Amino acid sequence: MPEHRSTEQTQIVDVIHDVGDLAASAGRQDLAARLANTRERLADPAVRVIVVGEFKQGKSKLINALVNAPACPVDDDVATSVPTSVGYAEQPSAWVVEQPTGNGAAPNRREIQLEQLADYVSERGNPGNERGIVSAEVLLPREILRGGLKLVDSPGVGGLESSNSLATLAALSSAHAVLLVSDASQEYTEPEVQFLQHAMRMSPNVAAVLAKTDLYPEWRRIEEIDRRHLSGHDDVPIFSVSSDLRLLAAELQDRTLNDESGFPALVAHLRREVLGRAEVIHERSAVHELISVVDQLEMSLRAELNALVNPEDTPRMIAELEAAKSKADEFRGRSARWQVLLTDGIADLVADMEHDVRDRLRKVQREAERAIDDGDPGPIWDQIREWLDQRVTAAVSETFVWTDERSRWLAEEVAELFSQDQSDIPIHDVSDITGVLDVVDDISGLDAGQLGAAEKMYIGVRGSYGGVLMVGLATSLVGMALINPLSLLAGVLVGRRAYREDMGNRLNRRQQEAKVIVRKYIDEVTFQVGKQLKDRLRLVQRATRDHFGSLAEELHSSLADALLRAKQAATGFSATRDQRIGALRTRIGDLENVRKTIPALPPAPTPALRAGAQPAAIGAKVEA
Repeated sequence: MPEHRSTEQTQIVDVIHDVGDLAASAGRQDLAARLANTRERLADPAVRVIVVGEFKQGKSKLINALVNAPACPVDDDVATSVPTSVGYAEQPSAWVVEQPTGNGAAPNRREIQLEQLADYVSERGNPGNERGIVSAEVLLPREILRGGLKLVDSPGVGGLESSNSLATLAALSSAHAVLLVSDASQEYTEPEVQFLQHAMRMSPNVAAVLAKTDLYPEWRRIEEIDRRHLSGHDDVPIFSVSSDLRLLAAELQDRTLNDESGFPALVAHLRREVLGRAEVIHERSAVHELISVVDQLEMSLRAELNALVNPEDTPRMIAELEAAKSKADEFRGRSARWQVLLTDGIADLVADMEHDVRDRLRKVQREAERAIDDGDPGPIWDQIREWLDQRVTAAVSETFVWTDERSRWLAEEVAELFSQDQSDIPIHDVSDITGVLDVVDDISGLDAGQLGAAEKMYIGVRGSYGGVLMVGLATSLVGMALINPLSLLAGVLVGRRAYREDMGNRLNRRQQEAKVIVRKYIDEVTFQVGKQLKDRLRLVQRATRDHFGSLAEELHSSLADALLRAKQAATGFSATRDQRIGALRTRIGDLENVRKTIPALPPAPTPALRAGAQPAAIGAKVEA
């Protein structure tokens, strides 16, 4: 677990400990538990940066160059097949998470030797992930990782819109940042540009990396072309780097060579725009939590103190507390406005989602049927299957991303209605499409329609027989033989026509069979995707309801405690009145002193770097 903390974080953690002790001593275990969760989030921020891209673009070597260690297996014939996370620890170690065979079996996490990592996470050592590895984790004592940064090496995909990209897309919405890696051999392809657009909708911080600049002298021209591809997306910076130069610079401790590698700008981006922004968000959330808890603790103490000091004002104060408690009761009920908005919003979102996925997949189906009608699907069925798989994957991905955006918007609307000051919104990753199409059967095969010479001759002879017999009988009336030149010519013509008709009928059958296969596949995908999305939206509804419900319970408990203390003070004995007033003022003074130690709310994170901006080269020194 990372222990590196800024001065502000250390101060906040100390205040959280003090306020948690005060909440526990006041009997508010719910508020103490809330602060304990906040302290855990600050202790281990786990800022995840996912490195994505197509096969053999240099993703693994990029991570190795960032941490200056062989964390991810790299070789000409080694391709990553399992997501591998690289994080911080005092001692180097490697772990894998395995999924045992059998229904309902829980994943098993076990330690392995660092030297054996390639046997678990690469295609060469683990072809097709036959070992059933869910993920791998490498922990290293590196300064760049100390602040909680976790670099995730994702499996490469053969085309970013293929079905293999589903697992990569699944992880984007839970990531703090995304690095799209493409080598300098060519400009961005259309799938890469589309993937960037998806990433920008799902992740708050996206950057592009142009790798292997040492191998391609024309990398500056490629960089300019890529920048033009990203016109209109100026908030996506491009970093041109050479991992080999970075590793050589680290070996030679050559700062000039390290500057030429382009890595100082990328390291600065990770530290300032990723780690720095995540740290500010965690600190702002913690300050909000502290202020809220101190306000609730102080409310009950001040209510009792006011009742003791100003007994003539007690009836008015009790009436106000009763009204506030009644409002809190309404917040807890199913008829509360935020509950109604959440329920209606989820129902509308489910209906819109079902229409969206059906509309997208029907368009794919119509395109596939037109392609089938335009020619013979048999000889090119493998290409049609691959195209159909890509188009369905792209449609499903777009639907999940759209639904994720809508669910976040709904949660924000509920938060605004519940409390203008609420900033921490729990969201399940609706865009997570892992395993969505696992239960859908593969697209069925189709007869290629290729006939052998013997079969063609049989069809021709079968058709020509009637022509020969019919014309031969007619010419025999004028004294000619049954088999004569005219009957043979008629047989050839009729046989040719029969052959063409048979081939046309076969083509029609193949086209109809292909359409049936496409419709069946689309129906199965529609059913599976609809079921998965409904389940995930229900998780969003439950998480949002439980989150704001717990806040309503805390508010209700605070108001009920304040009301009870006020009533007890109004009816209590006067003998201990002065002593109780002194104790209350002491506790309120303690809370006020703690409030003064709460750091000021950090400013909101600034927008990400614009493309083309050159960040300051902090951390230019090569890490040992």
